[in-house]
Amino acid sequence: MRKEIHPQNYRLVAFKDMSNEDVFLTKSTADTKETLEVDGVEYPLIKLEISRTSHPFYTGKAKLVDTAGRIDKFKNKYDKFKK
Repeated sequence: MRKEIHPQNYRLVAFKDMSNEDVFLTKSTADTKETLEVDGVEYPLIKLEISRTSHPFYTGKAKLVDTAGRIDKFKNKYDKFKK
């Protein structure tokens, strides 16, 4: 393997699933300016939209997305700009 191509700044980072507030710690090199205190220790924080605790494949629960309602809401919102 080639030397000096892998990052050296691995550290413990808190990852927070914003959909269900689940937090887990793992090593990462991701940069962030936010922090989170877990068990009295402050860790850099990375926010996630979805993780293993909320993804339908892992939880077995399908999430119903109201796409038709969202499209209608968008059209109604911008109907006033039509000429």
